[in-house]
Amino acid sequence: MEYIYGALLLNAAGKPIDEPSLTKVLSAAGLSPDTARVKALLASLEGVDLKDVLAKAETVAVAPAAAAPSGGKDAKGGGKKEEEPKEEKGVTEEEASEGLSALFG
Repeated sequence: MEYIYGALLLNAAGKPIDEPSLTKVLSAAGLSPDTARVKALLASLEGVDLKDVLAKAETVAVAPAAAAPSGGKDAKGGGKKEEEPKEEKGVTEEEASEGLSALFG
């Protein structure tokens, strides 16, 4: 992932994304760059306009929270109590972040 971040940093700085530049950025970050990984990333980025890709990148929208039940009688006045929806077991922040660790190493 740090290789991609290095390429994005070079792109943001307006510098060419090439092997010497990427290796220098990674070394400055305290890493020992693997030349095979650098070359693989450069090959995958060949012909890709990062500025265009980043401009078109979609952002993830968070769904709005469901409205709380009003607890009142229904419109007919029958006084029937609506069943409360069962709470769905949500994923905790810790559980969600466990999957992210696979991306970083």
